Amino acid sequence: MVLSLTVAGCGSGDGRGTAAPGTATTPAAPPEASATTPAPEAPPSPSPTRTYPLSTAPRTIPAVRDHEPARGPGWRPRGGSAVVVAKGSGALADEARLLAGELGAAYRGEAAARPGDVELALNTGQAGGPESYTLTTRGGRVRISAPDQAGAFYGTRTVKQALRSGGVVPEGVVRDRPAKPQRGLNVDIARKHFSAAWLEDRLREMADLKLNQLGLHFSDDQAFRIESASHPEVVSEPHLTKAEIRRVVALANRLHISVIPEIDSPGHLGAVLRAHPRLQLRNVQGTPRQGAIDISDPESARIVDDLLREYAGLFPGPWFHIGADEYQALTVRDPAASYPQLAGAARRKYGEGADVEDLATGWLNDRAAVVRAAGKKAKAWNDGFFPDGAVSAHRGIEVEYWTGKEIGAREPVEYLREGREVVNLNDEYLYYVLGEPNDFTYPTGRRIYQEWTPLVLRGSSAVPERYADRILGGRFAVWCDLAGSQTPAQVASGIRMPLRATAQKLWDPARPRLTWPAFRTLADRLDSGAGRR
Repeated sequence: MVLSLTVAGCGSGDGRGTAAPGTATTPAAPPEASATTPAPEAPPSPSPTRTYPLSTAPRTIPAVRDHEPARGPGWRPRGGSAVVVAKGSGALADEARLLAGELGAAYRGEAAARPGDVELALNTGQAGGPESYTLTTRGGRVRISAPDQAGAFYGTRTVKQALRSGGVVPEGVVRDRPAKPQRGLNVDIARKHFSAAWLEDRLREMADLKLNQLGLHFSDDQAFRIESASHPEVVSEPHLTKAEIRRVVALANRLHISVIPEIDSPGHLGAVLRAHPRLQLRNVQGTPRQGAIDISDPESARIVDDLLREYAGLFPGPWFHIGADEYQALTVRDPAASYPQLAGAARRKYGEGADVEDLATGWLNDRAAVVRAAGKKAKAWNDGFFPDGAVSAHRGIEVEYWTGKEIGAREPVEYLREGREVVNLNDEYLYYVLGEPNDFTYPTGRRIYQEWTPLVLRGSSAVPERYADRILGGRFAVWCDLAGSQTPAQVASGIRMPLRATAQKLWDPARPRLTWPAFRTLADRLDSGAGRR
């Protein structure tokens, strides 16, 4: 993708000594000297100068957090401009090549920066923390320095957006960093098939918004949507091939986005159970429960663990989501009476005082151990964590808080008081549920932008600020309960502004400087020149 820009000539770094076009004049000639009178010395000609107001911050989504203004013309690409990496910063070659292609500029590799260039530099000792960067514009050049590759990449996103929104990278220094380390989008590709190309378009969109996680919920009651070698019998049509997933993951890696796979269990396993009906959970009357696997049967664990190990190898990122929500055995008045096989298994495994919740917690811990052995950190939904049982959920499992509507709902602060790390997927603001079933309504960007912060984990009330460090971030989530309600293109359009608002509030939860109408106008301007890369 090449930015379409109107390029004006740039003066020197501070503009001094450069005549503004049309302002220079030729001084009048002195009177002719007589033969006997020395000609008077001509007064020095004034040197016209260009003056500049103090710069303002580049207009980007998310907004940069700190900008030190300066006087000067800023930076635009011009004939001969190139992107280079500083000596010893060769690891940034991919980021530099991408920016060069977007700017329509040359890439000169590891070389000294010249006037008109953009330079990328790694500085591992630089203050600011992971994913931070400093962007300095002066002397007709731009320098992006960062302690890691992700930070340098985000600096290039700021350059790209600044040119698109204002035609120039403003003079001065940007110091920028995210408030939260986890920022992303979750997509239910189980209930509705999305193509690899659609997912790649979302990754490109996310990258410019400095989002760094894409969650893929690919197994549910309706379908199992990724090719499997260990259990091909569970795979639905249509589905994504492993080659397509590798392509998606490769693009994500280049854009500094981790793809998080999710196999939800012990509920939401209907697609797996259609191929293995013997493992479906049945109550004392023999009635099956939709999507629920019988966790008292060792064969249930074997099949799920086969799948977890297989996909841990396909997705190289640091996380694996193991679900744990809405297990139907726990939605009845008396689980032990309805499912005596589960109650008996709990007592045998954990002692006479154990119950069905303890057996479910043990299942959660065992699945977390499987992904941990594969080098992954487990995530699970908040309604899979139970208090005061004979068994406690492993402390290393991240709580993904989505709802307070479940039976026995626990307030978010309970998880935080326990010292657990929490990720915000508040269904009041961040759930885009196709067809709007069960009292869901499509979320609006305006409401997220004006009301929500990462502290608002449930409903519209914030938890105390003292817990902020335990809230790792959040993801906006697409759920396809009524899959035919929208086309993939309609989904992409519907989540456009909510995703931008979410990105803003995860990067900086403070009250935004722009009004909502101004933010929306900026988004339109930035998106008007968007292209593929």
